[in-house]
Amino acid sequence: MAQEFDHNAIVRLGMAYAESKTLLSAVELGVFTELAKGPLDWQALRERIGIHPRAARDFFDALVALRLLRRENGRYSNTPETDLFLDRAKRTYIGGMLEMSNARLYRIWGSLTDALRTGEPKNEISEGEDIFTWLAKSPEKYREFTQAMTGLSLPSARAIAAKFPWEKYKTFADVGTAQGGLPVQVALAHPHVKGVGLDLAPVQPVFEDYVREAGLTDRLRFQVFDLFRDVIPQVDVITMGHILHGWSLKDKRSFIKKAYDALPQGGVLVVYDAMIDDNRSENVAGFMMSLTILLETREGFDYTSADCASWLREQGFRDVRAEKLIGSDSFVVGVK
Repeated sequence: MAQEFDHNAIVRLGMAYAESKTLLSAVELGVFTELAKGPLDWQALRERIGIHPRAARDFFDALVALRLLRRENGRYSNTPETDLFLDRAKRTYIGGMLEMSNARLYRIWGSLTDALRTGEPKNEISEGEDIFTWLAKSPEKYREFTQAMTGLSLPSARAIAAKFPWEKYKTFADVGTAQGGLPVQVALAHPHVKGVGLDLAPVQPVFEDYVREAGLTDRLRFQVFDLFRDVIPQVDVITMGHILHGWSLKDKRSFIKKAYDALPQGGVLVVYDAMIDDNRSENVAGFMMSLTILLETREGFDYTSADCASWLREQGFRDVRAEKLIGSDSFVVGVK
């Protein structure tokens, strides 16, 4: 008897964009934010978010089937996860990354085949500018982008605040801080620590608003910073999160050297990213991020934790260790 194979997993993966866009549209329309206020029937919910009655029930029930909503006695409500992470009114909101995926990345990923053939990015660079020039055209775009970065990094920021021995250190600098997700989490968990967020000038008001909301203006400050030109201030710990993957190998090594030069003896560099597993066969999110970097940059690429550890050792860091962080992220730590 011939062996039978199930094609459904392949087909579902090939059509996964449909499930993805259903979630992205739900975030864009504010479904989870509305339901965080209380359960609603389909008619009330569709009126709240402004969609046509023809599509409403199938859309909401698709979210139930995707385990993103619950339905009981004809009324819809969030799951514990979507209520925590996809309600815009909560500080735990991570939908910023999904909003950016919906507004930019969904379109850009449609050009993956061409990017694979040419090795060229398919974002705003293909139109004669880079992403930061595009963002600078609108303060609101910068705010959305930094919120997206917070959404991406928040679970890892909390894990670093919990796992790293902050009790041994007093000061830190977060390179490419964006909205300040990591500094805020570290400062909330460790009242003795003071930090500085380093990023481009348009980010400053976004960072300062976020820090003010957290009540941490006395311990966290912003410094305008260009990683290619400026010197990192001297602190006990330097963190680089979701930064190195966007640049060439030469640049990656240059940034690590810059951190080494800025640290005092005994100072620590912490690098975290969606690092590819060392066997290059398991961390799907790491590979997807690397392909995103292909679409977004001319020379960037993701890397394994072993790669990163070797770059730190080459620069002179000692006691280098790599550790799984949370989700798809890992971190590498080195001591000067």
